[in-house]
Amino acid sequence: MTAGSALPLSAPALAADTSGAASTPSGAAGTSAPYSETYRPQFHFSPAANWMNDPNGLLYYQGEYHMFFQYNPSGDTWGNMSWGHAVSTDLVHWTQLPLAIPQDTKDMIFSGSAVIDKNNTTGFGQPGDPAMVAIYTAADKATGKQSQALAYSTDKGRTFTKYAGNPVLDIGSKNFRDPKVFWYEAGHEWLMSAVLSDQHKVTFYSSPDLKTWKHLSDFGPAGATGGVWECPDLFPLPDPANPGKQKWVLTVNLNPGGIAGGSGVQYFAGSFDGTTFTSDDKPYVAPAGTPLDSFESGSFGSWTATGTAFGTAPAAGTLPNQQTVSGFPGTYLVNSFNGGDGSTGTLSSQTFTLSKPHLNFLVGGGNHPYVPNTVPFGTLPTGQVFNDFSGTTYGAGWTATGSFVNSGPSTESLPNQIGSKVLDTYAPAGDPGTGTITSPTFTVNSPYIDLQVAGGNHPSGQSNPTAVNLIIGGQVVATTTGPNSPDLTWTNWDVSKYQGQQAQIQVLDQNDGSTGGWGHLMVGDIVFADAAAKPWDTQTSVNLVVDGKVVRSSTGQDSESLDWNSWDLSDLQGKTGHIEISDNNTGGWGHILADQFTLSDTAAQPAIQRAHWVDYGKDNYAGVTFNDAPGGKRIMIGWMNNWDYGGSIPTSPWRSAMTVPRELSLQTVDGVTRLAQTPVNQLNELTTGPSVHEEKMSVPAGSTVLPATGKAVDITASFAAGTASSYGLKVRTGSGQETLIGYDNKSGQVYIDRTKSGAVGFSSSFPGVQTAQLTTTGGAVKLHILVDWSSVEVFADDGKVVLTDQIFPDPSSQGIEAFSNGGNAILASLDVKQMKSALPSASSQQ
Repeated sequence: MTAGSALPLSAPALAADTSGAASTPSGAAGTSAPYSETYRPQFHFSPAANWMNDPNGLLYYQGEYHMFFQYNPSGDTWGNMSWGHAVSTDLVHWTQLPLAIPQDTKDMIFSGSAVIDKNNTTGFGQPGDPAMVAIYTAADKATGKQSQALAYSTDKGRTFTKYAGNPVLDIGSKNFRDPKVFWYEAGHEWLMSAVLSDQHKVTFYSSPDLKTWKHLSDFGPAGATGGVWECPDLFPLPDPANPGKQKWVLTVNLNPGGIAGGSGVQYFAGSFDGTTFTSDDKPYVAPAGTPLDSFESGSFGSWTATGTAFGTAPAAGTLPNQQTVSGFPGTYLVNSFNGGDGSTGTLSSQTFTLSKPHLNFLVGGGNHPYVPNTVPFGTLPTGQVFNDFSGTTYGAGWTATGSFVNSGPSTESLPNQIGSKVLDTYAPAGDPGTGTITSPTFTVNSPYIDLQVAGGNHPSGQSNPTAVNLIIGGQVVATTTGPNSPDLTWTNWDVSKYQGQQAQIQVLDQNDGSTGGWGHLMVGDIVFADAAAKPWDTQTSVNLVVDGKVVRSSTGQDSESLDWNSWDLSDLQGKTGHIEISDNNTGGWGHILADQFTLSDTAAQPAIQRAHWVDYGKDNYAGVTFNDAPGGKRIMIGWMNNWDYGGSIPTSPWRSAMTVPRELSLQTVDGVTRLAQTPVNQLNELTTGPSVHEEKMSVPAGSTVLPATGKAVDITASFAAGTASSYGLKVRTGSGQETLIGYDNKSGQVYIDRTKSGAVGFSSSFPGVQTAQLTTTGGAVKLHILVDWSSVEVFADDGKVVLTDQIFPDPSSQGIEAFSNGGNAILASLDVKQMKSALPSASSQQ
């Protein structure tokens, strides 16, 4: 196929693009006709084959919407990042084009944007025939350094030439990426927003020609900061409070630390003066109450310290060799970094009466939660040590395959490590290394096998595992995996029923790290034990102790920035207790920060709850908007996936789809400016056939089958509460499968429950319930639901709240039901319309 030819959505990918595609995972129909495979989205863009993530370079030009995207031309997991390309005349029917900007021997092509250089400021085009210019992050393969670079096209994006003067913006950072550029008419210049990802900052630049850039200002940290910031976008929208005027919106993506867990998109509404963005958000003031201690006296007072971690008095901010501590008022706070992470101890308050329904406080530091029924650090299980990997080899009779041939134990210092060495599949080839390390055969003669495991969380039986398996009779009879952490954690296998049988222990690493890291596994001591090993107490936690028991506990988020936390004490009113701040951790982030303990009538809100979210589901990330959309519309598309499990979703020969395009607007809700989203009107072109319509339907407690079915449907529904506590719809029902879209009248939350939605076992973080606050009048709620073969998008109350989730039901699960809990609900109106495929080859599959 020639460079300028198009790849229709109905055709298979170019041969060169599929050579590295993985084998078909369970549940996917790799032998099906293109675009009719199990789970293949029918009205959401997905590539014909291989891995895709962030949308890039969204742009409208001469009748075409261009969508570039992060793409692996050689496989269905992250890697070899290049820019893929698709075009559409209507935002509905997309044609995939050949690779737009390929990686080269030096750089991968990370996320960015594209513009039409109408004034030929770059000189790449001709008068009246402007160039399309892509501004992307060049990720140096050797150094990891990220800089901004250009590529240009003079044939409507069909072919690109990388600028010989690249990079055009280089600050020497490994965390400087994702430029979004647009023409700022007021300043007659180009503006760029990019991220300093590890600093939680959006950084702004201006340029006259896209080649030379001047730094303007930075925004942040602000809002949610629980993960790295990525993919910013700055744009104006009409201000609903001031007709004829505009308000600026800054979106920034966050991973992890999204509102639903893992990846998410937050936004800020405010003003932009050509240099600086200013958010409308005011500094958060926690609810007032009865102070227990703010430590501003510079003394612990009646608090009692043990060990060395907390020192003899509160810390005046940052301690020696510590990163900068922030997020606390005043001068002093509790800080257990005295002596570094290796020190341990406790700090206990005096006893007090739980006289108010909430206890609010600031917390930061290490993420090491309190775990009940632990034993003191270093306590070893009783039994025979099978291997502690202390030698120069794995031991007599141990064998290795793949990358691990001729390897041996590594000298390391992992959290909770007992000896000087561990088995670590990172050596000698790093995350890309794969293979097995297998023990000699032994006779099972103990009731338990206890072992320490760290590293990647990729269970056996799923794609690309990092697992330790017990093999008897050629079968895996017990298995464990890592916690996506360097912390060696005790796990145990009850092998009492295998007494006297021959067994082997196999360390299996088939993960090359291409799905985002932790593609390796570490194993510490293995003990043939008399009892199950109890976990060690390695907490960095703030605990409430009542009647000698820990009844509430919170930990940090591996951050030196403190954030508000609140405990609900409504069931403990009148009791007495005390606060115990514990640092029993000697590894990385082995310290805890705390301040401002206050009893209050109102719960304090952490930053993740105070932040404004584009989407409250788990599967909308890297959302950015089109430049130059017709009619001045602001249209956003996001990556419909989550880094928690993006490389494990059960699809083939492709991985990942995009959300439907959404038109953005601003609304005033309770006196505050909020972002609203609605699916673009062009999607109405796909509705077909007779619709199902119901009105004023009583929904008794339980489930009521509706006279509608479908794998791809557009549903609008209006509910009233009646006497019910929660109510809504179930979609893709059948064979015990169901996805619930509902409203909880008591909590005031709209939600998606995908715990029984079909295939959910590929990741422990996939099944669950996603929720969002939605204020209603008398429980009346309007839902607009788009259901595709592997997704659900919910637009509640005209898009005031949006939730997006992937689902992977059986193709036969096509039922639709209404449900009600705790009484009767009223389905005031319902319309169900079938959605035609946007893919010509798949239209017959509907």
